[in-house]
Amino acid sequence: MTETLPPCPQCSGVYTYEMGALLVCPECGHEWSPASAEPTGGTGGDGTIDGAIDGTVRDAVGNVLADGDTVTVTKTLKVKGSQGGIKAGTKVRNIRLVDGVDGHDIDCRIDGFGPMQLKSSVVKKA
Repeated sequence: MTETLPPCPQCSGVYTYEMGALLVCPECGHEWSPASAEPTGGTGGDGTIDGAIDGTVRDAVGNVLADGDTVTVTKTLKVKGSQGGIKAGTKVRNIRLVDGVDGHDIDCRIDGFGPMQLKSSVVKKA
C-alpha cells in the first residue's frame, strides 16, 4: 500500500484506514468519504488544519459559541472530589474558549464548583 491516507478531520488522528468507500478513524470512530476530506484536509497558511479546526467551536446542537456566551449543561457530569457532580440544566455564564486538553475547549467558572474546563459537546447555547 503506497498511498497515504489523510488524517481524521475530527480528531486529526493519523491511523485512518479504508472500509469500503469510507475512511475510518479508529481513535474517535469518525467515518467520512475521501471526496469530502480533500478540500478540508489541508493546512492553512498559519499551519492550522482547515475544516475540522477552523476556529469555530460548536455546542451539542451545532450552534457556534463565542467568548462571553452563556451555556447550559445538557447532561449530568461526574466531577472528581464532588459527591453530586454538575447536574443537567446548570447555567454557565461568561465562558471563554480555549485550546484545552482532551477536547476540553471551554474555560468557565461554575457556581458551587469553581473554575473548570468543559467539552463543547456537553453544553448548548442558552
